[in-house]
Amino acid sequence: MDTISGDLNAPHSMGTTIIGVTYDGGVVLGADSRTSTGMYVANRASDKITQLTDNVYICRSGSAADSQIVSDYVRYYLHQHTIQLGQPSTVKVAANLVRLVAYNNKNMLQTGMIVGGWDKYEGGKIYGIPLGGTVLELPFTIGGSGSSYLYGFFDQIWKEGMTQEEAEQLVVKAVSLAIARDGASGGVVRTVTINKDGVSRKFYPGDTLPLWHEELAPQNSLLDIMSSASPEPMTS
Repeated sequence: MDTISGDLNAPHSMGTTIIGVTYDGGVVLGADSRTSTGMYVANRASDKITQLTDNVYICRSGSAADSQIVSDYVRYYLHQHTIQLGQPSTVKVAANLVRLVAYNNKNMLQTGMIVGGWDKYEGGKIYGIPLGGTVLELPFTIGGSGSSYLYGFFDQIWKEGMTQEEAEQLVVKAVSLAIARDGASGGVVRTVTINKDGVSRKFYPGDTLPLWHEELAPQNSLLDIMSSASPEPMTS
């Protein structure tokens, strides 16, 4: 019971899979939706892709509280920046503000983030801000606990000049692969596509994602399995 109590009282952690991909004309951000406290799943459908400005979004991983407060501060700074300039912030400015907050508080924050968006000066851009506050401009980047299962996959399948549809399919496939392997990733898949035409958000329920390897088909609840007349064995 002490272990269970400790899990329930643990900080909310987004053991996560977050992804940012550039394509010919914009960017696609994607994430799973599981938020946990220790071994307990606190939220099965959380939204880990947060709006910073009309044209810039951030994917959050690590401590939910830390990533949320960084997003709130940066959103406030960018709002002031937009008012002063009289035009939307660039993706680079947003990423550097996230880096500044993360680096100046690196001894207190446990969060890694991906900033992605589109602006009229540089088009679609992706920036990774891992733990510690480094900022890296990359054609694609992955983060969170599920990322360790995806590096080889991305090295093989990512290519320059992808279409929007190809990029979105890649992100959904990659997140579903991570969900299959990473116990801290799960739930639904959310994507945000940003380009010169604006922002498009999409939602993929867990029961519509492809199954990989020897995954069991999703059930509505554990009771469905227990009440089945002849349950399928869980071993192959």
